[in-house]
Amino acid sequence: MRTTSTVALLLASLACHAETPQQIRQAYAAEAGSQQAGFTPSARRGAALFEQRFNINEKMPGCTSCHTDKPLNAGQHAVTGKNIRPLAVAANGERFSDPAKVEKWFGRNCKEVMGRACTPAEKADFVSYMSEVR
Repeated sequence: MRTTSTVALLLASLACHAETPQQIRQAYAAEAGSQQAGFTPSARRGAALFEQRFNINEKMPGCTSCHTDKPLNAGQHAVTGKNIRPLAVAANGERFSDPAKVEKWFGRNCKEVMGRACTPAEKADFVSYMSEVR
């Protein structure tokens, strides 16, 4: 029980101070590691998640519906038509730099596309992939 409280405090501390994609990934990885022993973020799993079709929402069956199949490119929201800046950190230096925004968008997009909340492991993998795309 004490370990769980310590991990929760650590995550809250990291999230409050995270300013880089690496720090945000580390916070998600720490949370995933508390749930799954030996967890290590994987850009390969992140890429698979990004490319996967879930077919929960016919207008947005996957991330690529709005973000294109190339994270370095700008996208367009499938429903509203609003322009979306690239997901890849290499093309958009502001991406994955604000923990509150990151969590807000994971919350919305995971539910809309996947029909459920993303796990901390999926978030860590996704941020890993978006940080490595060149």
